[in-house]
Amino acid sequence: MKEADKISASEITDPAVYFNRRNFIRTGILAASAVATGFVYRRLNHPATGEIKTAKLEGVITTSAVTNAASGFRVDEQETSLENITHYNNFYEFSTDKEGVASAASGFETKGWRVSVEGLVNKPGVFDLGDLLKISPPEERIYRMRCVEGWSMVIPWAGFSLSKLLDVVEPASDAKFVAFETLLDPRRMPGQQGDVLNWPYVEGLRMDEAMHPLTLLASGLYGRALPPQDGAPIRLVIPWKYGFKGIKSIVKIKLVATQPRTTWSEYAPNEYGFYASVNPHVDHPRWSQATEQRIGESGRRPTLMFNGYEEQVGHLYAGMDLRANF
Repeated sequence: MKEADKISASEITDPAVYFNRRNFIRTGILAASAVATGFVYRRLNHPATGEIKTAKLEGVITTSAVTNAASGFRVDEQETSLENITHYNNFYEFSTDKEGVASAASGFETKGWRVSVEGLVNKPGVFDLGDLLKISPPEERIYRMRCVEGWSMVIPWAGFSLSKLLDVVEPASDAKFVAFETLLDPRRMPGQQGDVLNWPYVEGLRMDEAMHPLTLLASGLYGRALPPQDGAPIRLVIPWKYGFKGIKSIVKIKLVATQPRTTWSEYAPNEYGFYASVNPHVDHPRWSQATEQRIGESGRRPTLMFNGYEEQVGHLYAGMDLRANF
């Protein structure tokens, strides 16, 4: 089995091979959202610094399976503009400056990407983007996203439920958690040349969280392939958890028997818990989580329990002390 993060130039294949431009023409959305930034909180909306260079997302974007709002797959709220989604990013592998990630990541190459799925599974494997699209074509999921720092967005992702990939590899009965790992390559990710975090970035979920249909492997947004600053070419999205759980540029998924270490929980365990479920009643030690700043809006809004997904995921935490298990 070839290591997923060691790819030779001869193995590179253009991601455009994997997508079908015939689908997902969302008339007027991109143009409208790019200018819908009036009265935006200045701190969270630095002017754009360059063209967004991403291919149109290919593959079948289905909506019929995700039109029921009760499922949580599509929230009926104003989507954050493409401009803001792609120019205000947390991605320390490139920069700790949220407004500088896009430019720092602009040359990041993702061709020939592979994701290794291993550990306590009956059918381990290494998957390229084509393999993943054979598992399931991308669907549009419009999710609320909440950052632990107090800002939020509404993002139209494209991807498929992580459970579909896990079903393919057949988890063993003793697999209780899923661990994730980001690419480690300081040459391509210059932020890894510093020691602000312990690289590579790692994250984890309980098995039932990973298997929940809302938990998404995303390969696109706004009908385009993910740009580097948003986690290209494949990332995790868990809409009821704080954003740091959504690990980007994934190269390894490993099923394990015990709770895996996670980067931010290891760095500051009193501030960033393993569960990281959005809970307005548990303050961060340095600020309140009761309200949030929706990018594209003025003022603040109340933070919702589980980011508004309590009906879909609350049962996963029945009987747990959500103050202790933050």
